[in-house]
Amino acid sequence: MGSTTKFVAEFCDIIDSYGGRDKVMKALCYSAKLVAGYHLKRNPELAKRYATASSKISGARATLRLIDDIPMIQYALEYGLGENEPDRIMAILGVTANIVDLLYYPIEKICWLSEHKILNVKHADNWDNANSVFWVLSVYLNLMRTLRNFWLNQEKLNRSHQLCNPTSIDAKSLAKHRLELMSIARISLDFVHAVSTLPKGYLWGGKLSTFQVGSIGTLSACLGIYQIFAKRRLNK
Repeated sequence: MGSTTKFVAEFCDIIDSYGGRDKVMKALCYSAKLVAGYHLKRNPELAKRYATASSKISGARATLRLIDDIPMIQYALEYGLGENEPDRIMAILGVTANIVDLLYYPIEKICWLSEHKILNVKHADNWDNANSVFWVLSVYLNLMRTLRNFWLNQEKLNRSHQLCNPTSIDAKSLAKHRLELMSIARISLDFVHAVSTLPKGYLWGGKLSTFQVGSIGTLSACLGIYQIFAKRRLNK
């Protein structure tokens, strides 16, 4: 009973934060899409209900992202030219990712305003396509940064072993390194999903089924939630 109470308390702490709540909302959104895709031919009426639930949750997440550009601007200003990054490649990737994200958020706002008929946007489809392109670029750059950071950390571990001093790396650092590998898997799933939203004819744009998108999104969200729990325990 004690462990259950502890888990519930920890879960409540997680959903009390914006990032944690978004991860849980993402899991609910894509698990509903997964069920909708699974029942698409078996039970169309049930599939429709779950698809509606998924769409509503997705809309709620998009609405909450409307003010994300404010902390993004602050982060970009604090990041600067990446002076604190371990090498020049990480700095270039970081600055480029920040520029892409600063452009991505206003485009997403325009798409949201157009979707809800608040703003009369000409060529709305073009804006939606631009939104998908910037999402793909954002996820791709995030993946490249994570891969680069993982490689740099792996080099440090290798040097430590070559110096016959494996104990110089503590258990916490090793655990964080393994979590970075999980981040690579999670962001790779997000990249597959993001590319699938591109127009048909571009890579695998428009080729994934509802069930496949639901599966990818659910797995990515679950990995993200697990990482939040794991990082909290590591920082204790």
